[in-house]
Amino acid sequence: MELAATETITATKHGVILEKTDRAFEELGVLNPAIYQDGNTVHMFYRAAKRGNFSTIGYCRLEGPATLVERHTEPIFEPEYIYEIHGVEDPRITKIDDTFYMTYVTYDGINACGALATSKDLTKFKKKGIITPKFILHEFTNFIRNHLMNPSIAKILAFNTARNYPLTETMKEHLLVWDKNVVLFPKKINGKFVGLHRLFPSIQIFSYEKKRELTPEYWKEYLKNLPDHIVMEPKYDHETSHIGPGAPPIETKDGWLLIYHSAEKREKGLVYHASAALLDLEDPQKVIGRLNRPIITPAEYYERHGYVNYVVFPTGTAIFDDLLYIYYGAADDKIAVASLNLNDLLTELKQNLHENDIK
Repeated sequence: MELAATETITATKHGVILEKTDRAFEELGVLNPAIYQDGNTVHMFYRAAKRGNFSTIGYCRLEGPATLVERHTEPIFEPEYIYEIHGVEDPRITKIDDTFYMTYVTYDGINACGALATSKDLTKFKKKGIITPKFILHEFTNFIRNHLMNPSIAKILAFNTARNYPLTETMKEHLLVWDKNVVLFPKKINGKFVGLHRLFPSIQIFSYEKKRELTPEYWKEYLKNLPDHIVMEPKYDHETSHIGPGAPPIETKDGWLLIYHSAEKREKGLVYHASAALLDLEDPQKVIGRLNRPIITPAEYYERHGYVNYVVFPTGTAIFDDLLYIYYGAADDKIAVASLNLNDLLTELKQNLHENDIK
């Protein structure tokens, strides 16, 4: 059960820190950056979109939370395979031991999947392929026919059917179930890699020792027991459509701090917010606290007007002194940052004690 909630802390906005340029690879927009902090240096790997909405990943470097000191004039990470021919999108980065792990979305013009790449130096990345389930939609429909009474499964099917409606029959034969927003925890838990992902509309958790374990058989068994893997479901007024992992979880003495995105249904479309939850350190499927209001909501002009209006989409964080800086895509064509006191946020999360959504 939840205890009485206090007034939710909100972040201080510092405005736009990166905008599109006239370079071809980023002339449509820059958004949704992966962040890796090394002392006073912030490495930013951002989605760069060109005309036609083809995406690559660009790189820039900040000193301190917001001072731009270096920006590459060409992408650092580009599509190579047919399943990412339309773009590599929305990266997140974590470091485990001596290896950097970048999760990102592959997009072929129809299908969106979660993929993984690794690096030792943040300069060269080795692609490891798609790690989320690759189910053809009509095969998936048949597979879960006996599970339709399960609300979690039914919502996934409804979402994918709705998004695929305008496509031709031929295209539908190649449609996969969308699985996006993969983030990895920055350390192994009980000897395993642990990640969060989003099969619409909830946040789920998965784990593995070796990438090769993530076989079709693994995911079929996973989907049979999907409710057992759900961490959080949409619950509050600002998440009436869906939620999804944002930045990689942050380890604190009180638990794993998760900054996630919440999509709210409104008459004119979706509104995206940044929200916060606290997960148990040893069992991150257990929710310790969850705020009932967003910490960042699209109120500024640069968040309300852009390629997609009314979007705050958090994908990376950095910590300077006691301040947590949250980096986010603003209106899907620029990058902004906001901050709030980390200790105050943790205190408020602990005051909003939460019974885990799924039992």
